[in-house]
Amino acid sequence: MISKRIIPCLDVRDGRVVKGVNFAGLKDVNDPVTLAKFYNEQGADELVFYDITASSEGRGLFTDILQAVASEVFIPLTVGGGINEVQDFERVLNCGADKVSVNSGAIRQPKLIEAGAKRYGSQCVVLSVDIRRVGNAWHVFAKGGREDTGLDALEWIRQGEALGAGELVINSMDTDGVKKGFDLELLRAISDISSLPIVASGGAGKAEDFIELFQLPKIEAGLAASIFHYGEVKIPDLKAQLAKEQIPVRL
Repeated sequence: MISKRIIPCLDVRDGRVVKGVNFAGLKDVNDPVTLAKFYNEQGADELVFYDITASSEGRGLFTDILQAVASEVFIPLTVGGGINEVQDFERVLNCGADKVSVNSGAIRQPKLIEAGAKRYGSQCVVLSVDIRRVGNAWHVFAKGGREDTGLDALEWIRQGEALGAGELVINSMDTDGVKKGFDLELLRAISDISSLPIVASGGAGKAEDFIELFQLPKIEAGLAASIFHYGEVKIPDLKAQLAKEQIPVRL
């Protein structure tokens, strides 16, 4: 059985790690290089680095900070923010990323997914989707959650998979930072229509939330930020508790 992955997330703005609630009210947390080194030592399975204002500010990703982070970690590193063309894949991969996360750039130009997959392989292309419930539907949001695209989230995920994405990161804006548990209803709906491995993000507040999450099919990883940043849940303790519940993890 495939081991479940525990993934801390570094949301970086102006060279600092920040965190908010429902994608708003961002507060300073720490230096990204310090946190990256800490998580590498703590036994995280992967690390995600998002330059969260690159798309909304219309600029490229801060490669100097990324290089410094990559130099401190020896676990897979997924990087996103300002990925708008194939050349951006090469830029972040050359800085030490293992996988490239596409979001707003792919919404504007879906063929970006296909082009990235053809050049670097599907395993390199992560489709990150920021989703919020709007009425009776789930909509895709762009530019760091600032813009409702009107796209139906399930349809967009189907399209992204068809174009060659190799993994999904599902960011529930409704549960982000609330610490009341992952958005299981949304994750079940996506599991029903996609065959891709799913990384669930948004809502983790305690170890039991991960135990509940990993009961769902196709959920291969749980991603969280504030509970790890503030030491509310420690990765070694979380993994020990998951193993006790017969959930396969790398100890």
